Amino acid sequence: MSGDTVDSGAENNSGAEIPVTPPDENKLIAERRAKLTALRAQGIAFPNDFAPDAFAGDLQSEFDGKTAEEIEALARRVKVAGRILLKRVQGKVSFVQLQDMSGRIQLFIHAATVGEIYDAFKGWDSGDIVGAEGLLMRTKTGELSVKTSGLRLLTKSLRPLPEKWAGLTDTETRYRQRYVDLIVTPESRRVFQLRSLVVRHLRNYLDDRRFLEVETPMMHVIPGGATARPFVTHHNALDMDLYLRVAPELYLKRLTVGGFDRVYEINRNFRNEGVSTRHNPEFTMLELYQAYATYNEIMDITEGMIRSAAESVVGRTALTWEGREIDVGPAFKRWRMDDAVREHNPEIGAHEMRDRDALARHCERLKIPVKPGYGWGKLLLEIFERTVEASLIQPTFITAHPVEVSPLARESDTDPGITDRFELFVAGKEIANGFSELNDPEDQAARFLAQVQAKDAGDDEAMHFDADYIRALEYGMPPTGGLGIGIDRLIMLLADVPSIRDVLLFPYMRPES
Repeated sequence: MSGDTVDSGAENNSGAEIPVTPPDENKLIAERRAKLTALRAQGIAFPNDFAPDAFAGDLQSEFDGKTAEEIEALARRVKVAGRILLKRVQGKVSFVQLQDMSGRIQLFIHAATVGEIYDAFKGWDSGDIVGAEGLLMRTKTGELSVKTSGLRLLTKSLRPLPEKWAGLTDTETRYRQRYVDLIVTPESRRVFQLRSLVVRHLRNYLDDRRFLEVETPMMHVIPGGATARPFVTHHNALDMDLYLRVAPELYLKRLTVGGFDRVYEINRNFRNEGVSTRHNPEFTMLELYQAYATYNEIMDITEGMIRSAAESVVGRTALTWEGREIDVGPAFKRWRMDDAVREHNPEIGAHEMRDRDALARHCERLKIPVKPGYGWGKLLLEIFERTVEASLIQPTFITAHPVEVSPLARESDTDPGITDRFELFVAGKEIANGFSELNDPEDQAARFLAQVQAKDAGDDEAMHFDADYIRALEYGMPPTGGLGIGIDRLIMLLADVPSIRDVLLFPYMRPES
């Protein structure tokens, strides 16, 4: 707390002086601080003895369709608490729009009913948190209201709400001051309530199919499970560097070795990479592994989970995302990467699909940067990302990824150089990644070595060699299918918002100047 104050402070309950008005604050805040000073002089300024017994949204739902006479006959007495969003004083009668976590309800306040508190109430401000009790009623205009007989000021708000209380319009303010955004922007509240419901639904979906939810470490001795640049931290007591996890994959597959045949984690991952409308350095993933399943079964699970979440939480499978009509109801398209590349690039012949030199020439024609260490698999992926990815509007599984860009996926038994892997794209954005897991310890060790060589050659995102994971595979991992779903991007789809920052309560921002 700053020591810069003006005026003498009021005393709190312990007798300590409370600063009142810092000199740089505007007149409105100064007026509110003066009101708080007066409250302190009267006794307890921040009471904590009011317990509501009803939520506004629940009451609106319960009494929807009931007439004023029906509600009056029920004589339902309630206690509600929340924030004043709007206050209209009309002589001896006042109306308050009260908001709690579930929604809004009106308080009908008559001076004769609440008594002496009415005069004090007239000086309360929007943003103040109050408690009220009384009988439910419906006004002449049809508004469900609490005919208030008891009224308490519970928390004095020192900062006024934005003038346009229906919602913040400045994007940066919404992200930096999410607490204000949630107070005044109903759409933001809807998005984050939807996010909570979707995550709960995904858990229930997997629990019903005998998956076990677990927790794995967030600090790793060796970063692994994804090709990504990690954040580095330091453990002082052990005097060693640790890495914030880029993925929980290698730990979850250790559990599959240990006999947990169906396991999942909803986890926070950290990748020290760029920031965009689709990327945040900290993000949420759902990652699962199912023993005795191939990537085909994992595609089925992925499709079923997303469709079920849309049906249960949103209420429909026909969605809109950034102005595009998207339907997760029909079967998702399954398309090989090389076939997709050829359809969008007829200049590339079928015989060139695995010809490194030919693909390099096509990359040059397409103005795609190429590093000397890129093989044909990496070049094919680069061409796919440049020419195909953005066109995948309806849900599409892109399958048959090259081994070179899939260090943890199982190589196809019938198509050498290609893995049993898929990525799910919707509206040109990757939503999920899955594959039949590589459970051959010698093959995995060789691929780790190739990743180490790539790292030594300057690839910051290449993986390390994880000797303990190889040891786990040597005990034997059953044939397994794995999946990672980006929760943030899935919520963007289901909530129809354009930026990942719209689905993160506290997105990363540069410090305020």
